[in-house]
Amino acid sequence: MKAIDEPKLEKNIVYRYNYLAEFIGFNEEDVAAIRSVIGNFAPLVPKIVEATYDKMLKYDATARHFVPRQHGYEGETPKSIADLDLDDPQIKFRKEHLQRYLMNLLGHAYNDKIATYLNIVGKMHTPEAGSAELDVPLVQMNALMGLLADILLQTIAGFGLEAEQELKVQRAFQKLLWIQNDFINRHY
Repeated sequence: MKAIDEPKLEKNIVYRYNYLAEFIGFNEEDVAAIRSVIGNFAPLVPKIVEATYDKMLKYDATARHFVPRQHGYEGETPKSIADLDLDDPQIKFRKEHLQRYLMNLLGHAYNDKIATYLNIVGKMHTPEAGSAELDVPLVQMNALMGLLADILLQTIAGFGLEAEQELKVQRAFQKLLWIQNDFINRHY
């Protein structure tokens, strides 16, 4: 039986990432599976982002988080959720962030630095990082992660991969999203 330093899981994000990756089984084969579809996936990232934001803007509970000024955004902010649409400048700003995030998942080095990146992504949706006004409830973050997981699975299913390869790619992304979800949940 492997001994795990549970207090260290809460203090050391690299230790936490390595534990999660090992426990879930996210390994070099999974990284290779993700990388094997970069050419299929990258051109579809804008479509994935558009579908994600289209869905989030259909619900007041998710849309309301795009009214306050977003960290790093310099432009005019919307007055209310009624003013939001996919072409709102602040929404475009946020879509660029999601696009970069997805591209990072495809091409990031899966070493100790990924733990820092996943942790920052988790933290930025809380007042701990980014905007003090931004405090997305955990239920909305879980809804977003579930939506992304579904969109990614649908996207991968459309690649026309052989069944075995498709399953490897889907499993790799699911493992990675679960690790990301933990790095979100740890800030709540």
